[in-house]
Amino acid sequence: MSNPSDRTLVIIPTFNEKENLPLIIGRVRDAEPDRVDVLVVDDNSPDGTGELADEMAAADGHINVLHRAGKGGLCGAYIAGFRWGLDAGYDVICEMDADGSHAPEQLHLLLEQVDAGADLVIGSRYVKGGKTVNWPWTRWVLSKGGNLYISLALGAGLSDMTAGYRAYRRGLIEQFNLDELSNAGYIFQVDLAWRAVQADADIREVPITFTERVIGESKLDGSFVKDSLLVVTKWGLAHRRSQAKGLVASLKKKLGR
Repeated sequence: MSNPSDRTLVIIPTFNEKENLPLIIGRVRDAEPDRVDVLVVDDNSPDGTGELADEMAAADGHINVLHRAGKGGLCGAYIAGFRWGLDAGYDVICEMDADGSHAPEQLHLLLEQVDAGADLVIGSRYVKGGKTVNWPWTRWVLSKGGNLYISLALGAGLSDMTAGYRAYRRGLIEQFNLDELSNAGYIFQVDLAWRAVQADADIREVPITFTERVIGESKLDGSFVKDSLLVVTKWGLAHRRSQAKGLVASLKKKLGR
């Protein structure tokens, strides 16, 4: 009997990741040599990442490459990857960073939950057993505090809605209007998780170890606080208003008015 994870695609977006790319793909292939394919989505990296990805794809049928014309951002890269994966017929589509912060050796934890019925599995830093490695305490406080605020504002009940290590069933992605996804900083990860919550999807979090990159520079900036939390606040207020209107309508119906 086959499982959904038997047809899994891991999307790895890249921009100037020439040194990291062979390392992360090698780890994915070692960890999941049979059921997982890789799609590198490269944003015309000037350091030659795209050309290297093409060479690796030519040598290994489990590796694919999608070239984009310019630096279009992480959200755009994943949307392009989702569409490519859906068109190619994959049953499970995963997100994974190129810099090694997401351990391919833990991918099985996500896929096992998809096979057990989950629609979305989030590799979480903030559930029991999850942790971060080599992060300055200021960044941990910012991320942990931000996720706590997001969960409270939306009432989502999730610990790590900004996490970028994920596995989706194709049926869930097919429910999303990918053109509507927000691209304010890293808020699109929250947007995807929030849409899954609103769709009553089966969402599960599994503990992972997030390791700060060793090679290259982080592309994370202060937009998480400046943009993302403002957008989430607006979503939360709209959600509460919708809940209140629904409650009023239900009470009027019960009272026969």
